[in-house]
Amino acid sequence: MPFSIDRVVPWGRTLAEYRAMFDLSAADLRRRTLGCGDGPASFNAELTALGGEVVSIDPLYAVPGAAIERRVRETFEVVMAEVRRNPRDFVWTHVPSIEELGRRRMAAMRRFLRDYPAGTAERRYVEAALPALPFADRSFDLALCSHFLFLYSEQLDLAFHLDALREMLRVAAEVRVFPLLQIGGAPSPHVSAVVEALRPDGVDATVEPVPYEFQRGGDRMLRLRSAPGHVRHGLS
Repeated sequence: MPFSIDRVVPWGRTLAEYRAMFDLSAADLRRRTLGCGDGPASFNAELTALGGEVVSIDPLYAVPGAAIERRVRETFEVVMAEVRRNPRDFVWTHVPSIEELGRRRMAAMRRFLRDYPAGTAERRYVEAALPALPFADRSFDLALCSHFLFLYSEQLDLAFHLDALREMLRVAAEVRVFPLLQIGGAPSPHVSAVVEALRPDGVDATVEPVPYEFQRGGDRMLRLRSAPGHVRHGLS
């Protein structure tokens, strides 16, 4: 039985994983970055500590840290149980074992929780959810979406994906999304449809390999770039 989660769950990932998942260069890390659906990732905390400029959005940020910590602990056991039942769905190269996966995930989430009070005060963690972002046009150079769009293709239809990606392109010059698989490992049916639908908007859409694979077959990202001078305006 393939890996399965019925709802979107908070699951922490690190700066090193973001760099690999999105093939981020040193120059990319100096860009104004928006993370969409970052949840309890330590990406924001780690990049900020290095002097980066990053904002993370997630509906999870509506609640205080103690509530997030409780949700994280509940989620952790559910996800780890699914991983133990389906180890062949994953590539154990970047992460050598299930035990190490659990250790790294909890370490990332603890780093996030330590940073969350200060990050909230500094407006680095903003309560918001795709497909509506509370930012002005071109507020960012780069927008990233990890393990939300495409992963939940059964729960979120093509119209949602298009609205979300167009909104990300409104606030950022470039968008990267990873992975392009659904939960369970099947390719998302929305990827090719998104590429075709965005072409008339003047969007350059490419599927590119990345130096990361944990979900088996999940070693590609979608990169979107608007044509120079083309900005899709919206409410901010």
